[in-house]
Amino acid sequence: MRLRLPEERPTEPPAGYKIAHPVLSHDGTRAGFTGVSLGAALPYRVLDEASCVYGRRHRPPSRLCDCGFHCVHDRPTAEALLCTAEHRTCVLLEVSVLGAYIRFEHGFRSARQRVRTATLPPCGCGAPATVLADAGWGRPGWRVLVPACAGCVGGRTALTAAAFALLAGEGLRVRSAAGQGQGPAAGAVRGPDAVPPFGPPLPEGLGLPELAAELALLQARLDWLQSRLARLGPPERPDATEPPG
Repeated sequence: MRLRLPEERPTEPPAGYKIAHPVLSHDGTRAGFTGVSLGAALPYRVLDEASCVYGRRHRPPSRLCDCGFHCVHDRPTAEALLCTAEHRTCVLLEVSVLGAYIRFEHGFRSARQRVRTATLPPCGCGAPATVLADAGWGRPGWRVLVPACAGCVGGRTALTAAAFALLAGEGLRVRSAAGQGQGPAAGAVRGPDAVPPFGPPLPEGLGLPELAAELALLQARLDWLQSRLARLGPPERPDATEPPG
């Protein structure tokens, strides 16, 4: 006798929580996330469908496989995962469980998901994170990003929270653990060789958090440029005895 799992038909998609690394495509045109355990090599978009990480031809989630999007039922359980050293730079995601899913004691495994909110942990220095900076490692075609404050960005490629939300799309909201949310809004990808340094003009209607993040990132960029100029020393002056060229 083959046992069947009880079927659920909720009126609204169940909510879940998980942790992940934010990622930016190598050309700077797309943003998403990558997991921390099973399926970590397969970055996913804000709204995406699962595929079997073992390359099998069944539709996730299969009862005889571990494939599918994993999440836990409650926020505190997901937040507890951020305490380990290897997960300190991950972001906390609130997701909607879509499509077919299997319910477990502590969470779900689903065929599809939509990431609703990404919450940034504090910067490594302890200040609230306002940007997502290049972590120095990644996956093929994707750079992993870490939450940082404007003062710790330096010359690394970085995105404001609003810029990451814009690239990720699908109404994603990005917020700091100690601050307000950043909805979809324009922002420039910054880097040590970015030209022009100020990026495209910002659209009308940005709120105070978005403008403050842009201003903080711009100030950090100016501070970094000034430090580079200071290392080069004052410009050389031509000898007064030489005739003008």
